[in-house]
Amino acid sequence: MLHGRTIGFIGAGNMAEAMIRGLLEAGLVAADQIIASDIVEAKRQQVALRYGIQTVANGRDAALKASILILAVKPQDMEAALQEIAAAVDTNKTVVSVAAGITIAFIAERLPAGARIVRAMPNAPALVLAGAAGIAKGEHATVEDLQIAEAIFASVGKAVIVEEKHLDAVTGLSGSGPAYVFLFVEALADAGVKVGLARDVARLLATQTVLGAARMVLESGRHPAELKDIVASPGGTTIAGLYALERGGLRGTLMEAVEAATIRSRELGGR
Repeated sequence: MLHGRTIGFIGAGNMAEAMIRGLLEAGLVAADQIIASDIVEAKRQQVALRYGIQTVANGRDAALKASILILAVKPQDMEAALQEIAAAVDTNKTVVSVAAGITIAFIAERLPAGARIVRAMPNAPALVLAGAAGIAKGEHATVEDLQIAEAIFASVGKAVIVEEKHLDAVTGLSGSGPAYVFLFVEALADAGVKVGLARDVARLLATQTVLGAARMVLESGRHPAELKDIVASPGGTTIAGLYALERGGLRGTLMEAVEAATIRSRELGGR
């Protein structure tokens, strides 16, 4: 699918670098199939040195050479980036945006008519090739465009296809979710310290516990409640801890966090 295709990154920040690394490590493309643009010379030098890819200062130069464009600039820089590449975009190119809150309509209004646009909402763990991304298809995007986007984001984690109207919910759940998990890990580690464990021991145990539990859900295919019940034996330590979490309202608080982040995503997108 990506054979013989050149991928151009407009912006070479952390998310772009994660995707470049994932594509190369997955063997989906070779380094000479990737070109990245960035206005910051140090960033261009960094990704060129690390991954052996071509870099340019101007987004238009990357857009001219690439048949797949990844818009990886900050949301506030999207207007300028689109103006820069618009003349180099045609209906033969696949355009994938990873800018939070920037709608397909916003991009389409600033590119030539019929532009094939896919919008994605990846998350921070893509930096360690364990990301989760929601992908939405624009009006003129083809089935192949969607498959291309799926392949790209699968190289840095998991990808799901949703309607664009659900990307704010994706933002509230998996986009903001890593911060909730970091807080949970920190709290678990602090609890370990409270009951007598050394700080480094508590942090390692908490982190590995979260990682292992997540892998059990993903790899077993079993419902989390079923796995929870396996761990919580009658009258044991785990059910005592679960009771404390229920009394503290953990479930409701997490649900409210996802909802609050979803609402904020809509507000930032002007909706």
